[in-house]
Amino acid sequence: MTLGRPTLLALEDGTVFWGTAFGAPGESFGEAVFNTGMAGYQEVLTDPSYAGQIVTMTSPHQGNYGVNAEDAESGRVQVAGFAVREVAGRASSWRASGSLPEALEDAGVAGIEGIDTRKLTRRIREHGSMRAAISSEDLDAGSLLERIRSSGGMAGADLANTVSTPEPYGSEIVAGQPSADRGRVFRVAAYDFGLKRTILRLLADHGIGCTVYPAETPPATVARGGFDGVFLSNGPGDPSATVYGIAAARELLGKVPIFGICLGHQLLGLALGGATYKMKFGHRGVNQPVKNLATGAVEITSHNHGFAVDPEGWAKDGDGRALTDYGRVELSHRNLNDGTLEGLRCLDVPASSVQYHPEAAPGPHDSRYLFDEFRSLMEAGI
Repeated sequence: MTLGRPTLLALEDGTVFWGTAFGAPGESFGEAVFNTGMAGYQEVLTDPSYAGQIVTMTSPHQGNYGVNAEDAESGRVQVAGFAVREVAGRASSWRASGSLPEALEDAGVAGIEGIDTRKLTRRIREHGSMRAAISSEDLDAGSLLERIRSSGGMAGADLANTVSTPEPYGSEIVAGQPSADRGRVFRVAAYDFGLKRTILRLLADHGIGCTVYPAETPPATVARGGFDGVFLSNGPGDPSATVYGIAAARELLGKVPIFGICLGHQLLGLALGGATYKMKFGHRGVNQPVKNLATGAVEITSHNHGFAVDPEGWAKDGDGRALTDYGRVELSHRNLNDGTLEGLRCLDVPASSVQYHPEAAPGPHDSRYLFDEFRSLMEAGI
């Protein structure tokens, strides 16, 4: 383990942070972002949506309760690198099966501690997410900066197929058998663009069993399966570069009920003829207020995205609803911090999506009603 070894974190604008290493030796390159959650670092580390990103946690103490197999959102650590103010050397939880430094070391992922994470967060907020690197090997800031500036960025990056399952599988492998407590058990095809395990667990809890398909599965394959619905998952990268996901959503719209989360929301928006854009620094954390425009309720929500659907990407009717080739679409949810579009609800075909995470683990749980709404779409059919 590299704990205590001098380490450098550099941003593409030339900003340099000196700290000490933990986790695996070496270096990592990715987009520097920050997460405002006070808990849930293991879920962050194992969320495939963080592929290609160096994540900074704004809460200063990380690793306090260790890691365990039950809380992982995928089969491995997905982040490119991890930056914290202070890492706990000892896990203080009866559930822990290992420590945070051990988890990063086993995954071959570099971490850095002892830096001013408040300064780093403010830098990203003021100047936007940017390319970065962590290195315990190349401690020449000029040399590392040159390599950062020659690395690829997130805009235009197709990453979903790098984290997707290579073969289809049944969700009961992760989530168990779907609950029959809610009545009929529905069968859904889930596109894995970076699918989180908790989504499968929540679907199962709501009486929905899934066959999980690789990201580039042709929509004709799904259409032949006789499924009750289709789920478009979260995932990393630029949605406009995930052309196979857009094509699948476009082909299946109007033929089967569709529900999308995060990247799935963005892909649905693009399939409906809308547009997406890269946000300045994105939303990452568990405390974003989102208003359901239909009910007026404000939900505290969990987010992980650096792209968003442009609410001005369509022509509108007199009531502000988007006019698309698939009929009218209600812009259903808005972020109360910055007005970002957070949800879509099709009015003439059975499809809806949200930008945030109703399955959020460890929380909040304000938005779990959306899984019931997906059931309602499937109960109504086409």
